[in-house]
Amino acid sequence: MSQGKVKVAIIGSGNIGTDLMIKILHNSASLEVAALVGIDPASDGLARAARMGVTAISSGVEGLIAMPGFSDIKIVFDATSASAHLHNNQLLQQHGVRVIDLTPAAIGPYVVPAINLNDQLDAPNINMVTCGGQATIPMVAAVSRVTKVHYAEIVASISSRSAGPGTRANIDEFTETTSSAIEKVGGATRGKAIIVLNPAEPPVMMRDTVFTLSDPADRAAIEASVEEMAAAIQKYVPGYRLKQKVQFDLFDDNNPLTIPGLGRMTGLKTSIFIEVEGAADYLPAYAGNLDIMTSAAKACAERLAQTRLL
Repeated sequence: MSQGKVKVAIIGSGNIGTDLMIKILHNSASLEVAALVGIDPASDGLARAARMGVTAISSGVEGLIAMPGFSDIKIVFDATSASAHLHNNQLLQQHGVRVIDLTPAAIGPYVVPAINLNDQLDAPNINMVTCGGQATIPMVAAVSRVTKVHYAEIVASISSRSAGPGTRANIDEFTETTSSAIEKVGGATRGKAIIVLNPAEPPVMMRDTVFTLSDPADRAAIEASVEEMAAAIQKYVPGYRLKQKVQFDLFDDNNPLTIPGLGRMTGLKTSIFIEVEGAADYLPAYAGNLDIMTSAAKACAERLAQTRLL
């Protein structure tokens, strides 16, 4: 092990796992990738791992646990699927390994680094919510720390080309997990999430829209909170940016807003527009939806390594 670095392994040799591996290899001062794990011996990710000097395992989590030196691995990232994570986590917890879950399985607490990472450092399994959640929940939280948010709705639009088999298989889990995290982490009383797979060619970058309905509040204070939160995210996702100024609309008793399932409501509507450009470590720059997940997961592991709570 490189001096001072914490050994980690990545389960999932697809786009997300491979991108995460390359991010850590190129840009982490505190983490060392000990293994990339998959179930397809012919996957590009495993081949790339071998070329980069990383142990490539094609026999899944069982193969990882059986590998020499497994006891030295302190953190395992799971970039498989929600259903596969249930099995992987069950085995890994028997060995006392910290697990960072990049699937929507939501076994452990939801974590968004810019909001609540320090509160969950002791959790044996932390969940990275979803790509849409990582991009939008901080904005809901930014409004929530200024005023009471009664309802928050997010729309995550990603390129169809950046939505692989795992993303497509987990659409239901995406909406359920993101909606729940909008409430539990973002602070909204009620949350709703929508994902759009955009088939445009050339592919478009990830775009997210956040709508909140809150108690009336100082608009300048909300705007400042949003900008401060965006700056915090940019520390670990440099391609994260606000596309335009925050917009506000006031709905009163004479002009209420009708929200499906909730009825007529009044308050301050805040609209926030976001774009996420990927770092293009392994994936194209338009795949910001994948980049924000790997960047957030890397930030979590580095924080664990720095605190040595392992």
